[in-house]
Amino acid sequence: MKYKMKQKQNQQIARITESTLVVGADIAKRVHVARAVDFRGIELGKDCVFHNSQEGLTKLATWMKELGQAQGKTDIIFGIEPTGHYWFPLAAFLQNQGIQFVVVNPHHVNKTKELEDNSPTKSDYKDAKVIADLIRNGKYSEPKLPTKEYAELRILMNLREKVSDNLTQAKSRIGNWFDRFFPEYASVFKDWDGKVSLMTMRAFPMPADIVAKGARDVLAHWRTEVKRGIGIKRAEALYAAAAVSIGLTEGVVAARMELSTLLGQFDLFNEQLEAIMAKVMEILENIPGTAEMLTIPGIGVLTVAGFLAEVGDLNHYDHGQQIIRLAGLNLMENSSGIRKGQTGITKRGRSRLRAILFRAIMPMVAKNKEFQALHRYFTTRRQNPLKKKQSLIALCGKLIRVLHTLGTKQREYNALDVIGPVRQAQLQHVRVKIVMGIVHIR
Repeated sequence: MKYKMKQKQNQQIARITESTLVVGADIAKRVHVARAVDFRGIELGKDCVFHNSQEGLTKLATWMKELGQAQGKTDIIFGIEPTGHYWFPLAAFLQNQGIQFVVVNPHHVNKTKELEDNSPTKSDYKDAKVIADLIRNGKYSEPKLPTKEYAELRILMNLREKVSDNLTQAKSRIGNWFDRFFPEYASVFKDWDGKVSLMTMRAFPMPADIVAKGARDVLAHWRTEVKRGIGIKRAEALYAAAAVSIGLTEGVVAARMELSTLLGQFDLFNEQLEAIMAKVMEILENIPGTAEMLTIPGIGVLTVAGFLAEVGDLNHYDHGQQIIRLAGLNLMENSSGIRKGQTGITKRGRSRLRAILFRAIMPMVAKNKEFQALHRYFTTRRQNPLKKKQSLIALCGKLIRVLHTLGTKQREYNALDVIGPVRQAQLQHVRVKIVMGIVHIR
């Protein structure tokens, strides 16, 4: 059954009853502010200022329970605006206490804060009340905090991204070093991160070192670890480039230390990436449905690991459309009266998840026959043909639904199921038209 956002909204509004204590809190790094209202928006009791510590969180839980008892409330719903990362320990603490934890969209808080006092003023005290009002009106969502292997996977994939950024930065700095001290090096070694090149950089970093050694001694050093694929011609080319190098000749002691340090960082980050991916592979083996998702042609370990790290347990989602909304790939209408504006995507979701899907779909339209056929159909159909990027975004949604189905039902990829009988007939019609067009041109 297709996921309906309207139905979900009604369920959230119905969740707030006369017996519900609605608490909104503005989260900071050290000190938080919470305020409580009833289902009509009437503020109850005084505000609660608490610190980000065990004592402070216990104070908050006690305040909510005592206020609920005093006001005759049997149910508590607590919400925050999820800006930054400071709310993670609070969310885990309240969930362990059995208190429902929800979040409101920061855009909603920013756009509705003037309804409170007809003023653009912003403060922790005011924001807490605005958040509570949004919750009682059903404008909230329940965060799916990752647990067990999904929590491990999210941390590892986030760490991998940071280490990859550090590795890219180290590579750029090494390239910068060559531009200053040995610009001609790239004419001999197109890729400086090969084994022979790295041996050269560690043993003979400066052009003068290579000239002093000579081509045969350089080759002899290479042969200590590499027996094939390298010969005297490469050594002579390196010697010739070093002999006429225009690289800097001042500060060579510091230059050697700089390159040695950069190579150490390069080795360290590569080792860290290997260790991270080994752990990721170990975790994926324990997640049901992972092997089935990897049967999709064009999908690799990084895509599946990144997808599960961002989404969490697929069994928490009734339909792939929920994940599409989580990624911010759901469509956004822009029309008024007779005016019909362009339709785009909301981008109100996890940007990292969108990036993972888009990077995955690019090679899929080239290697996966079914997605390639769908991409061709979307861009060439008679009614409402899509631009190439629009088609790729639409296929990202298709990929989400395929991953959700394979992951939850634990069945392997089937080309016929992906396209379906209706779409298959449409694709066949497009193929016939293309063939007839070619015949007509000839």
